[in-house]
Amino acid sequence: MFDKLKPLADRVLVKRIKNEEKTAGGLYIPESAKEKAQMGRVVAVGAGRLDKDGSRVPVDVATGQTVYFGKYAGTEAGEDYLIIREDEILGVVEQ
Repeated sequence: MFDKLKPLADRVLVKRIKNEEKTAGGLYIPESAKEKAQMGRVVAVGAGRLDKDGSRVPVDVATGQTVYFGKYAGTEAGEDYLIIREDEILGVVEQ
């Protein structure tokens, strides 16, 4: 369902990247102790926001990029998806 969602304005649809399930020492982390991932892959991007003159300012991220965002950024959209504003994205992870 979320693969067909088109965000509006400067919003971005991000699918969270799962965290490691075990530590470097080999211990498994229980589901209740895990924190939600702060990295994700951009699934869809809105057209951009309108500036004061009414012209469209395009979004700086593109579909397929991996981004890092704040812990409390965006709005949950299902189990693994977030809809966040472009200004809540802290950076793009270079591959």
